[in-house]
Amino acid sequence: MTENPTRFRRQPGQAGRTGLLRPWLLLATGMLVGGLAGGAYGTLKAPTYTATSYVVAVPSQNSDPTSTLGFAQAYGRAATQLAVLGDAQSSAGVPARTLRRSVRAATSPDAPMIAVSATSPRPGLASGMANAVTSALTRHANRTKGSTHVELVPFSPAVRPTEPTSASPVVTGLVGTSAGGLLGGLALLVRPKRAESDDIALPAAVPGPAVAADVRGQL
Repeated sequence: MTENPTRFRRQPGQAGRTGLLRPWLLLATGMLVGGLAGGAYGTLKAPTYTATSYVVAVPSQNSDPTSTLGFAQAYGRAATQLAVLGDAQSSAGVPARTLRRSVRAATSPDAPMIAVSATSPRPGLASGMANAVTSALTRHANRTKGSTHVELVPFSPAVRPTEPTSASPVVTGLVGTSAGGLLGGLALLVRPKRAESDDIALPAAVPGPAVAADVRGQL
């Protein structure tokens, strides 16, 4: 009895459609998972509020007005130091470590103004922390105004914020979708390449028809 080896190949159209479908499926899955994760994060995370108060450095009598800009920069760096935060914690109602984590100070290179911003899940606490740190900074700076000839003056107190400054679920969902698509694209770049021979099935041995003489010899 003889065997007739025969190879079975996939149809070219089927292999091409499968090869094109898999990359798009991986990208779509990554974008879907990322969008759902980002939207869930934005929905479940508590919103945060930011309040900002402003003080301005002004020169005293017989002083150089140009020096106020340099002192404003120095006071801006001192706003988040432990000496100022320790003085502000009693009026803010939170410990100094919370103020250090929640309060930021910024200065302008063109104007002698200091902005003190505080962030909190509670809008009232955000404005309270900003105003407390600003008041403490003003007291510390004005203790030495006799030698520096510069004093800090309140410019605009922090008001209770009415809208959160944290990202909305729509924004976090879009960010998650972009991140998922990016990760899916990177996975496509690093995945191992499929060899052309993977689309060809292994040879299968098919028994051939029996010869008449062989049949008679077996009888």
